[in-house]
Amino acid sequence: MRYELYYWPEIQGRGEYVRLALEDAGADYVDAAREGNGTSAMMKLMDETRGTPPFAPPFLKAGKLVIGQTANILLYLGARHSLAPKTEGGKLWVHQLQLTIADFVLEIHDTHHPLGPSLYYEEQRAPAKKRTEEFWKERVPKYLGYFESLLEANGGSYVTGRRITYVDLSLFQIVEGLRYAFPKRMKAFEDDIPGLVALRDRVAARPNIKAYLASDRRIPFNESGIFRYYKELDG
Repeated sequence: MRYELYYWPEIQGRGEYVRLALEDAGADYVDAAREGNGTSAMMKLMDETRGTPPFAPPFLKAGKLVIGQTANILLYLGARHSLAPKTEGGKLWVHQLQLTIADFVLEIHDTHHPLGPSLYYEEQRAPAKKRTEEFWKERVPKYLGYFESLLEANGGSYVTGRRITYVDLSLFQIVEGLRYAFPKRMKAFEDDIPGLVALRDRVAARPNIKAYLASDRRIPFNESGIFRYYKELDG
């Protein structure tokens, strides 16, 4: 089966977590909105009122299924491509971790848009600076410290043990994104999360991920996505 992934074609955003899973699995997929009139097709699917129309991208077409929400898509793919445990408890645990990552991703976005996405960054610079300071003082240690402790408890290879899951791929993206958006702050913080840094390197070295990162399928970070670099927010 060939998957169709629908997400905005100019940014990594939340779609990147799905792309990483598809790429690592070697799945047959098309990044639909990046081809031809794919963006129009994506909008048309969201305008549907019958069936199970998605609220927003990313969403995945898998045969007759249309699956929305990043964590929900990964729950589906993980079970089918050996990127999740086989037991029900294990699947729910990994899904729970991905939902925690989703919470963190929202907080990352709010560093540069604390007053909401309807305003430009330039209209909320002072609140963004205040939010970023609190983010790095309180939220980054809380979230990344939690995942660091899980790695330590499970032997340090992957979050749930010796086998990779989609959560590990998502944590790779978190580390990469924070390095892009906050290079100075992240460099200073990485000594506190050696396990996550090693996990990032381990994921980057996986053959399919390594090939993906070197390809034009990997959209570069930019100031339209979730991870954005603003010098004044980087300490």
